[in-house]
Amino acid sequence: MDNPVYPIYTRIKENISRVIVGKDEVIDLLLIALFCRGHVLIEDVPCTGKTMLVKSLAASIDCVAKRIQFTPDLLPSDITGINYFNMKKSEFEFIPGPVFANIVLADEINRATPKTQAGLLECMEENQATIDGVTYNLASPFMVVATQNPIESMGVFPLPEAQLDRFLIKTSMQYPSHEEGVDILDRFNSENPLVELQPVASKEEIIMCQEQVNKVYVHRDLMDYIVRICEATRTYENVALGVSPRGALSLLRVAKGFAAISNRDFLIPDDIKRAAMPVLPHRLVLASSLRIKKNAAQEIIEDVLRRVPVPTEAVLGWSAGK
Repeated sequence: MDNPVYPIYTRIKENISRVIVGKDEVIDLLLIALFCRGHVLIEDVPCTGKTMLVKSLAASIDCVAKRIQFTPDLLPSDITGINYFNMKKSEFEFIPGPVFANIVLADEINRATPKTQAGLLECMEENQATIDGVTYNLASPFMVVATQNPIESMGVFPLPEAQLDRFLIKTSMQYPSHEEGVDILDRFNSENPLVELQPVASKEEIIMCQEQVNKVYVHRDLMDYIVRICEATRTYENVALGVSPRGALSLLRVAKGFAAISNRDFLIPDDIKRAAMPVLPHRLVLASSLRIKKNAAQEIIEDVLRRVPVPTEAVLGWSAGK
């Protein structure tokens, strides 16, 4: 059965690919997060195309996009907005901040102080912002895409666990291959293709996709599989804190997103395996002996996926139970 999400996903991805060379997996993750009402954290060294990718996504959808450049002197009110006193009207007026948009690019989020980082918490979790005791609803759809430099960089404030857990997906761009590097030079040689990018999807279509992804059928055996994966992280050696129930829900949501962009309306184990790596590693709190080891969390999740038995019922069995 065809899924109405698939043609919209294909349209947007092809449009983004007119600017971004390669990076199919990262584009998929960005679109899945959008369809799952989630937020994305992209961590990588500077100048690998993080900001260009988000700008391409925003230009591909007929919506409002804003960028926040995080700096050490940025204040929470610079994100959410302020009330100022209008002398002519003798009353306070609210000036909304850049968070009142459909897609918000939080550039170099770990350059800002923890107080300012926390200013995004309510917005990301509740889709609302409270300013001077008054609560304002944010736009729909709403997604925060944050970029950050590696923790080894100078002048950064590491995101706390509570903030990291708000990001549905964490990924990285990585350096391009040799062929991709040549294609980038050729594509940007005479002009910037981003300037000519036109919207290929509406806000209403994105909201429809969000509703359809939510309807993807999940057999109870696969829910059991997700819980067993998360439980295995809690008893793993040198893991101080494993994946929380929120993390299990996030794994389910992203797995349903993978099913939808694969033109299916039901879940299979491979969807869960594909979703595990971008969803789970950043939710682990490792013992101090492992924190200095690069990619330790990713290796733990890979090992857990190898150890936890996969449900063996035929795919037709999972889809037929609807």
